[in-house]
Amino acid sequence: MKIVSIAISNKKGTRKVQVDQASLIQDHGVEGDAHAGPWHRQVSFLASESIEKAKKKGLDVTFGDFAENVATSGINWLKIPVGTSVHLGESAIVEITQIGKECHNKCAIYYLAGDCIMPREGIFARVLKGGKIHCGDMIQIAIDPCNTDSTYCEPTENSLHDF
Repeated sequence: MKIVSIAISNKKGTRKVQVDQASLIQDHGVEGDAHAGPWHRQVSFLASESIEKAKKKGLDVTFGDFAENVATSGINWLKIPVGTSVHLGESAIVEITQIGKECHNKCAIYYLAGDCIMPREGIFARVLKGGKIHCGDMIQIAIDPCNTDSTYCEPTENSLHDF
């Protein structure tokens, strides 16, 4: 399970531009991204496998086109419950806050790409612990028994899993 793309934009409702690395800021989100701020959707994730499915349907899309901050490989995000802690790279930790989203009436991304899969397959998180992330960084999912009320506690070696 790893990060295959990182993307940011300075305006909401647009495709994001790919970058090699980004800084996640605690309780804020991706530095320099329009969606960062004090809310529950500070960072967005999408499986690269979902982007590939869109390509097979004939959409001319690549990483960042669905306005995702982080594209991943090897994770079935739809099986990860809200409240789960996710470790990105060496130090960043996010908490899953939302699966899918309600989309406005056919946003700009829909018109640019021909479809938008974020309402169905996008994953959103808030930053619990900041840090730098890079393309190629590993991802670990923490099944944390003490994380029952969305408060973070340090996971044990046995609580980190692959999905």
